[in-house]
Amino acid sequence: MAWSFREAPFLVAGPCVIEEGDLLPRVADALAALGARLGIPVCFKASFDKANRARAASARGPGVERGLALLARVKALSGLPVLTDVHEPAQARTAAEVVDALQIPAFLCRQTDLLVAAGETGLPVNVKKGQWMAPEAMAGAVEKVRLGASRDVAVTERGTAFGYGDLVVDMRSFGRMREVCVAPVLIDATHAVQRPGQGVAGASGGTRDDIPAILLAAAAAGADGFYLETHPAPEQAQSDAATQWPLARLEPLVAQALDVWHASRRRPA
Repeated sequence: MAWSFREAPFLVAGPCVIEEGDLLPRVADALAALGARLGIPVCFKASFDKANRARAASARGPGVERGLALLARVKALSGLPVLTDVHEPAQARTAAEVVDALQIPAFLCRQTDLLVAAGETGLPVNVKKGQWMAPEAMAGAVEKVRLGASRDVAVTERGTAFGYGDLVVDMRSFGRMREVCVAPVLIDATHAVQRPGQGVAGASGGTRDDIPAILLAAAAAGADGFYLETHPAPEQAQSDAATQWPLARLEPLVAQALDVWHASRRRPA
């Protein structure tokens, strides 16, 4: 199934990192059913490597070869398009043989060679906004991706550093990024509630209960798509356990966000 960030509103969702066993097919099946019931495009997301973990002992995922094999299985079984992070230029070319869209992590959103390599694959590319960057600064990242063959580029708001160990989302950023990037803008409501370095042993903590407020506010403020990491048992997740949204509670939340999204676009300018 082809994927495009132009078909708003849409949902990008899945577990933070690829895990073995039945987790990926289970989540993908639920997401495919959710998309069919709510009538929205859904893209499955999971990372084969979390290369920016706080500690060396933190779980990183299965790596490129095994991770892409598991994503290919999810794609074949569920029929959903899939998206994954890339961290190095060579990974972009390798991942593009399997996935339908690439993602640039926030910490790497100014890495020129990586952005250009992602664009050269011709796939849709989502660039997450760095936690230190002004919305207007993302125009340069989008320009680098568009140096290649890709013209389907999106940017994602995931919060801005607020002092030490906290993030805040400026709801004005959606309109500002869309204007300067001329690209769809997503809200990553799960990473936006992180408290970096405030979890167990220096891992990221977070406030899961704040996810609905961020998501619904962004839906009203102009986000084109929703980005939510989800897991059947978040407390057991290998990464971002404090901020993944429970899979069993995902559909009501997305349905509510869609109601807000449509209502906000019916009101007078």
